[in-house]
Amino acid sequence: MRLAFLSLGLVVACAAPPAPEPRAQARVVAQEPPPPPADRRISVVATNDLHGHVEHLDVFAGYVARLRELRRRDGGVALLDAGDMFQGTLESNLGEGQAVIAAFNAMGYTAAALGNHDFDYGPVGESDAPGGDPRGALRARMAEAKFPMLSANLIDRATGHAPSFGNLHPSVLVEVGGVKLGLVGVITHETPQIVMPAHFAGLDVTPLAPAIAREAAALRQRGARAIVAVAHAGGVCTRQDDPRDESACKADEELNQIARALPSGTVDAMIGGHTHQGVAHYFSGTPVAEAFALGQAFSRIDLTVFGDARRPVEARVFPPQRICSDGRASSCVPGEYEGAVVRSDPTVRAAVEEWRAAAAERRAEKLGVQVRREVRRDHGVESPLGNLLADVLLAASPGSEIAILNGGGLRASLPAGELTYGQLYESQPFDNRVAKLRVTGADLKRVLALHLERGRHGIVSLGGARLEARCAGPKLELVLRRAGGKLVSDTEVVSVVTSDYLATGGDELFAGPGRAAPVAEISAETVRDALARELRRRGGSVDGGQPAVFDTKKPRLTLPGPRPVACRK
Repeated sequence: MRLAFLSLGLVVACAAPPAPEPRAQARVVAQEPPPPPADRRISVVATNDLHGHVEHLDVFAGYVARLRELRRRDGGVALLDAGDMFQGTLESNLGEGQAVIAAFNAMGYTAAALGNHDFDYGPVGESDAPGGDPRGALRARMAEAKFPMLSANLIDRATGHAPSFGNLHPSVLVEVGGVKLGLVGVITHETPQIVMPAHFAGLDVTPLAPAIAREAAALRQRGARAIVAVAHAGGVCTRQDDPRDESACKADEELNQIARALPSGTVDAMIGGHTHQGVAHYFSGTPVAEAFALGQAFSRIDLTVFGDARRPVEARVFPPQRICSDGRASSCVPGEYEGAVVRSDPTVRAAVEEWRAAAAERRAEKLGVQVRREVRRDHGVESPLGNLLADVLLAASPGSEIAILNGGGLRASLPAGELTYGQLYESQPFDNRVAKLRVTGADLKRVLALHLERGRHGIVSLGGARLEARCAGPKLELVLRRAGGKLVSDTEVVSVVTSDYLATGGDELFAGPGRAAPVAEISAETVRDALARELRRRGGSVDGGQPAVFDTKKPRLTLPGPRPVACRK
């Protein structure tokens, strides 16, 4: 029994250990490559040179809403403005641009570039008294804006750097529809010559193209996939039906010069302004758009940003889109856009309603004058409106012998019918004050010769005088006569009434580099209110077709050719 037990124990002791549980084999799942980033489309939509015309922004907002609806599926909308936002209407001017900012905030603007006329209001309120901040009103509007304002080439003369304006930036990087979009703003090189000197004191502008190139390079380093330059600088095109037909546009305009100066691919699109023209073209390969002025139309450039970052951005330029299908009627009937009926935005209308109501009563004020035939405005040549207003200003300024008005201040013709303050306001929207000065006949002729030879800005209008310019070989000779025909000699002193804009160096006529402004007596009364006062006093009627206003056989300005006048040997 003992041996059997031992044998059994030996058998047990020598038995093989149980086999381990088989391990679960790892499940191999094939990893699919991530899908490539989707292509995105950015609709760049822009206004320019609004000049306070907020009356149809609620309808424009309907167009923007339609595009935003479409882009929700494949991208986004960048809503931009190319400057000269404020100055020009009672609705805007009564609040020094508050109505425009309120509307832009309600619409969700992405950014806006500064324009030369955005400096026009000067200090906050009506006073231009010494000691006030010459950019006070502009700073106030910047503080109210919920979007950045842009200007890469505006500098402080003392430092050579961008001025400290709070919400003013050379450029910004924003995200639109999942795309990092760079925006650069610039302002026309003409700005120092055409802004009220007191409001621009201490500032200057640098060349536009280098400023754009500098900011674009910095934006690319920060990850911008597309870059848009928003320029208060423009082009001039006779047609917008073929974007590739650059021959339809003047080659020497500022936007064309910028496009030529920028290396290819620096920016993917440019939005323009300042010239109040329609542009929808490729300038030296760069897509460029500008949409006339006064809230009549908007620009659009669609940018396709590919998921493959190696592919360049593609652009499609659209012709300027009119906002009102019935022209500029007060009702502004919107049309269809992108397959849907456009509907106005009540939120935007409500944002400006306070200013519309405040302006309505003043606009309807009658001046007691009947306009029998339209008094037509023209910017570049002598016009009935310029002549009429120069005559009225002269009559409103006892003791003055000659009146001079700058053509850039004439903004709208006077329509036939009973003349209202609102119509005069739109014709003369700037708050320039009456200025009186005394100059010699020789000095006055030098000023006028400079104006003719440069050919910049709107042509001057004369009251109480006629000017004959002729070429004597290479030299331009001027003969200045009073309205009755008496010659103004070089030595006699002439009493001139004009605006404080011209008297203090605007358009670089009475003053400029190396030429101090003459001593001027500046009134607290605006030119516009002096005109209204005199029109009320005289009453009666005016006729834009009468020879007393505009005589084609006996013009007040007789020139040897169009400006700029160039005499040759």
